[in-house]
Parts: sequence; structure tokens; C-alpha cells
Amino acid sequence: MRLQKLLLMTALVTAAAPAAGQPRTVESAASGALNATPDFSGIWAHPYWPGFDPPQSGPGPVVNRVRMPSGIGNSDQLVGDYSNPILKPQAADVVKKHGEISVTGVTYPTPANQCWPQPVPYILWTIGVQLLQQPDKITILYSNPDHEVRQVRMNQPHPARVSPSWYGDSVGHYEGDTLVIDTVGVKTDRPFAMVDVYGTPYSSSLHVVERYRLVDDDVAKAAEARTRKENLPIPFNDAGLTVDADYKGKALQLEFTVEDEGVFTMPWSAGMMYRRAAGAWPEAACAENTHEYYAGKESEVPRAEKPDF
Repeated sequence: MRLQKLLLMTALVTAAAPAAGQPRTVESAASGALNATPDFSGIWAHPYWPGFDPPQSGPGPVVNRVRMPSGIGNSDQLVGDYSNPILKPQAADVVKKHGEISVTGVTYPTPANQCWPQPVPYILWTIGVQLLQQPDKITILYSNPDHEVRQVRMNQPHPARVSPSWYGDSVGHYEGDTLVIDTVGVKTDRPFAMVDVYGTPYSSSLHVVERYRLVDDDVAKAAEARTRKENLPIPFNDAGLTVDADYKGKALQLEFTVEDEGVFTMPWSAGMMYRRAAGAWPEAACAENTHEYYAGKESEVPRAEKPDF
């Protein structure tokens, strides 16, 4: 009889196991109720450059003033629209100065091209992403083409005093089928303190809320249509990731909101739509001093000027 019960329980667990990328259910020990928890496992790709997906409505991020004949932003000249009403005057001046460098044909330094940690929300542009879900934390891996890692504490508040860090203090929780991540405390006393590739600055008041959920193909296609008006598709990219054309499951939607009273006149929103990636997580390394971004000036990579011994 015990063996029969064990076999029956095994069969029920096997039948209930979800397919990859589909919602899973977790039984609450306290109530016995079934609570759906989204399963974001696997590698996801967003092969567009250089900016975020514009929102469906409302204030959006800084976009490129320089357009190609097709109307898409010219990724060879990153000239942020400093007239965007979300920008306070001092922030608009910073964006304008970065654009003035870019139109000369010189690539200005950013945390990505200088091998420095990329702050939130800058890092959200990343082509490749993987979420590792555990009950007490979520680890987010980025391939861009370097590898970076964020840690999100689950179901915990921010500390009363947040110690500023490269990626800030991130706490998360689930709201039904949506993962919500709240981030504050991103370091400001660091090189290349910017929220996007156009050099838009941020202050110690920066507050970012991310919302991740699985969506159907029609929602994903609508977001991709919006991003193709601003960003170029890059099927062959430094991260080595492409979209799996044979995958028929759901897409991963990221929508995020940015507030910073020190820089912005109002909150603004943007997004990223990820498709299932083809292949395995690639190897990548941000090579030191392989590029020069000002004449005669090496990349601003972290390095020791003198040996330690």
C-alpha cells in the first residue's frame, strides 16, 4: 500500500511539472492554496541597439535626434534629444554635450564601452539576460558583451540607510504573474554615471521600478514595432545571442519606470521585449585598452598604476 501511494504521488508531481518558460504553481504551506509563480528560466535576447523600447503612451526616455533616411535613429551618431521635457536644464546640458562629441565622429566614453559596471537602468539595454529564481533571491545575468550580475533580495524592504553600490539596492516581490523589482541607492560618485547611452545623468534620488512578465506573441510584436522606429535590429552582435526562430512560447516583457527629482521633471517609462535566445550562454570578456575614445587617450578601464608588490 505504501509503495502504491508513493508511485501515485510521483505520477502527480510529474504530471504537474511545467514546461520551460510556462507559469509554475507553488502550494502555500499555510493555506494550501495554489499561487501561480512565473517561470522566467532560460536565456532571453533583445537584439536591438542602442536604446530602450518607447512606452505605449506617456513620458518616455531620451531618444536620438539624428535619424537615418528610414526614420530610425542613427546609431553611428548618438545625439540625445536634449529638448525632451523630462529633462531638467542641467541634465539637458549634459545630454547636449555628449551629442556634440558624437557628431564629430568620436565615440564618447560610457560604462559599457569602458568596461565599467553599468548602473540601473543603463544596464537594461543589454542584448542577453538570464534570471535565476530562488525563493529568497533572484540573480540576473547580463551579456552585453561583458558579463555582469545583479542580486535581488525577495520579500524584504530596503534598509533604513542604503549604502550606495554599483547596481543599487534591489528588492523584489511577485504580484500575480509579474515580478516587481524596486531599486534605489545607485552610486553617483563613479565614472560614467548615466542612465542611458545618450549620457543622461542621474542623482542620488534615482529610483527605478522594473516589472517582468510573460506575454503572448501579439503583445511582443507590438512592442517590437515600436522599438523598430527607434532602434536598429542587430542579428549578429557582440553578445553572440540571436533569437530562436523556432520557439513558439511566450516572450519576456520588461517595463520599467524611472524617477529622479534631481535630474528629471517627471517620472518616465520605457521597456525591453525579450525573445527566447538560440544557443547557449556565450563566453565574453570586456578587453582592456582595445579601443580609444578620445585621440591619444586609452579606455578608462579599472587598473592599478603601480604593482601591489
